[in-house]
Amino acid sequence: MPGPETIQWARLFELPEPAALPLQARLRLAVVQAILDGRLDAGAALPSSRELAVALAISRNTVTAAYQQLVDEGFLESKPRSGVFVAAGARPAVPLAAEPLAGISGQPGRPPQWPARVLRSQVGRPTLAKAEHWRDYRYPFVYGSYDAELFPTEDFRECCTRSLARVALARWSPDLESEDLPELVEQIRTRLLTRRGVFALKEEIIVTVGTQHAYSLLAEALFDSTTRVGLEVPGHPHARNSFALRSPRVVDVAVDDEGLVVDALPAVDYLFVTPSHQSPTTATLTLARRQWLLRKAELQDFVLIEDDYESENLHAGAPMPALKSLDRSGRVIYIGSVSKNLSPALRLGYIVAARELVSELRLLRHAMLRHPSAFLQHAYALFLSLGHHESHARKVNLAMRERLEVAGSALRQYLPEFEFTPPQGGASIWVRAPAWVDGAELATMARSHGVLIEAGNVFFAQPPYPCPFFRMRFSSMPASQIAAGVQALGLAVDDLARARGAHRPVLRAPH
Repeated sequence: MPGPETIQWARLFELPEPAALPLQARLRLAVVQAILDGRLDAGAALPSSRELAVALAISRNTVTAAYQQLVDEGFLESKPRSGVFVAAGARPAVPLAAEPLAGISGQPGRPPQWPARVLRSQVGRPTLAKAEHWRDYRYPFVYGSYDAELFPTEDFRECCTRSLARVALARWSPDLESEDLPELVEQIRTRLLTRRGVFALKEEIIVTVGTQHAYSLLAEALFDSTTRVGLEVPGHPHARNSFALRSPRVVDVAVDDEGLVVDALPAVDYLFVTPSHQSPTTATLTLARRQWLLRKAELQDFVLIEDDYESENLHAGAPMPALKSLDRSGRVIYIGSVSKNLSPALRLGYIVAARELVSELRLLRHAMLRHPSAFLQHAYALFLSLGHHESHARKVNLAMRERLEVAGSALRQYLPEFEFTPPQGGASIWVRAPAWVDGAELATMARSHGVLIEAGNVFFAQPPYPCPFFRMRFSSMPASQIAAGVQALGLAVDDLARARGAHRPVLRAPH
């Protein structure tokens, strides 16, 4: 039976459970946290490697290796024939509490009134926001997530490891100032853009921290309170909110089953459009409308901001040329994502525009954050150059095609009175519920059944009530779970119908 001292060590160095860390790293984490938290002072003796191995039921070699690395890093010191101790200076010094000056009260003063000082608040703006603890829900049909089973772990690890090699450090470790890593710009120029029919010079490309950063950069450079900005309705709330920081005059532009409605366009200075798969309806802008839109831009003297959203995810039909590829007068600013197919958390995007504008954007970006992570730029340049991006895109396309087919069948079975158009690509379905259903109320009801959906009201600046729309995304949902998730959503609709006194048809029994 272990003695009191052994139990004490086991409690002090209880190993954390992050699955990504090997056992030795978890032990180092436990020791370091005990030191930094002040539970082990400088000079405190640690148990012998044998004693700690027994206390934690792990290999003595694991403890010895962990101790040695912590000695090398200055957290511990080894004294011959005495043992291992916490090193002096292992825990950073903490400033002493200062006594108040004579005649000055030690009581806290009045804090600033921050709500009155904030000039550009986002509080209350409709936006996409996941539920708290959203990862705990069984059926998260929401944005900004990914499927770990699809992530190309080995390929991406190879690229990160190569970027960390000593021979590669000189390529990305110096400060880039306002520039980008040439290797990534070249891959964007020759690999990503050419697939969309876009040909650009390196001086016409700037890397961003995701597409939302691109929106903010363009808004900061181009918009003020007099600028007329056309936005699709329904449309992308993140673009709308990023643009709103400069308080432009927003002009609503309708969309239908063929994408943005080009006829009778209102007068604008800039028009934001998602032609590949309209966000959120997934409609693809037809070729005829693309050509007419470009002509309209010339006739009415406005500039198009094209977010080529999910253009790589095509499941049916031929790829449609990007607006930028059809542009002959320099009226299209093109926004793309480098990393979204891999994981939205990697945050790498880019803008293609006239070199004069890109030069301004570089100065503006430098004032904000200098440049996106050079390490990530280098790793992703390798990912592209080695063909991993294309391989991964094919794998994702196959998975999304299967998921959308399963989702379509499940919606027809469990929610037969709900309407949707099967998308040609992407990873989501835009659903229109019966008129009595409000998407936000359904989203709230669905949580009790373990289902998360994106209520449609956030895609409208002024949503109707009830707003009978919602979006379902499948980027993180295995095909095997989708039907059950839609069935659970059907139960939430039943609950909402009872609460609203509405009638819905009896569901067919599952096959």
